[in-house]
Amino acid sequence: MTATIITIMIVLLLLGFPMMIPLMTAAFVGFFMSFGGLGQMETLIQQMMRGVSPTSLIAVPMFILAADIMTRGHSANRLIDMVMTFVGHIKGGLAVSTAVSCTLFGAVSGSTQATVVAVGSPLRPRMLKAGYKDPFTLALIINSSDIAFLIPPSIGMIIYGVVSQTSIAELFIAGIGPGVLILAMFSAYSIVYAIVNKVPTEPKASWKERVVSVQRALWPLGFPVLIVGGIYGGIFSPTEAAAACVLYAVLLEFVIFRSLKLPDIFTIAKSTGLITAVVFILVAAGNGFSWIISFAQIPQAILGTFGINEAGPVGVLIAISIAFFVACMFVDPIVVILVLTPIFAPAIAASGLDPVLVGILITLQVAIGSATPPFGCDIFTAIAIFKRPYWEVIRGTPPFIFMLITAAGLIIAFPQIALFLRDVAFR
Repeated sequence: MTATIITIMIVLLLLGFPMMIPLMTAAFVGFFMSFGGLGQMETLIQQMMRGVSPTSLIAVPMFILAADIMTRGHSANRLIDMVMTFVGHIKGGLAVSTAVSCTLFGAVSGSTQATVVAVGSPLRPRMLKAGYKDPFTLALIINSSDIAFLIPPSIGMIIYGVVSQTSIAELFIAGIGPGVLILAMFSAYSIVYAIVNKVPTEPKASWKERVVSVQRALWPLGFPVLIVGGIYGGIFSPTEAAAACVLYAVLLEFVIFRSLKLPDIFTIAKSTGLITAVVFILVAAGNGFSWIISFAQIPQAILGTFGINEAGPVGVLIAISIAFFVACMFVDPIVVILVLTPIFAPAIAASGLDPVLVGILITLQVAIGSATPPFGCDIFTAIAIFKRPYWEVIRGTPPFIFMLITAAGLIIAFPQIALFLRDVAFR
């Protein structure tokens, strides 16, 4: 049965079907083989519906909607201008500003692709004009945008929390430490790159300009304060925080900045609805698939074959890192989380690993894979947005992938990088 399900999925993927089709087909075939027919098909349908029933998932369309509103408004530009006034004048300052801006907008939107669009579109021309080579510029934007997977709010963390029944609030705060670590690594590399390639610096902003830029960015900076402060201050749950973000984004862009008009809300709602529909169909199909493979004891068989159950905590973390990293090079991150998390669940439980630590490591590997050739999804977002050829987009990625893998190794070796803030807030 295991070989049949895997073969079906591979064949359908190679034939070009969207990922929801291989998932659902494999689930139906597995159900047929397990129960000897389709007479109890309502059981599988119930499992699929159960996948989209958790109230935590309400946060997903809310954060997508908030990100879409901010991407079309002025929030991103105000954040970029503020960062530039403080670090734009140092060696490599423009590249560092790009990395910091991606991190800040990730903390606002929770979406890597929204970050690529909102930050990459205005900053890439400025970096090219300043003397940065395009492969470095594209790689920096793509990989810095993936910090949005780690900095709250993170849609990937929400999906993992629902699938593994892990506290989303704990996942959110645990992602801050690794996100800051990766930002520091990217910033250091950007400075070294600028020195080696003799990239000129930007003019130094006056303190008056800095004060003005901070004042202009105060409203957008309210998003992370609203999310992190609201959740950990006990004011509202992650789901309620998502709803508050939508209201805040509407007030900001429609009322205060007046960057959007009432007719824009229909375009934004349509875009959000399409993305949400895809996500929820994947979640439903993934839950049905996970139920079938769990019922058939496929995870235990796979893990037993490779001896992962006896590998110990560190061995399990390394196996998880490799599996998620490789999978996200080929498949959408949400699908990878939905499919692989249940497979590794027995080994995680047997080794006594902290599910929050596992979630952070999985989220990081998803971020790495999303920017890694051959089929990392953010690569194709950059190709579509910047109209550059595939090989040019991926040429500058190896140093960033190396840094991200190094960060994963550091988290495995020193779990408190991820768990320190969680322990302070919840222990």
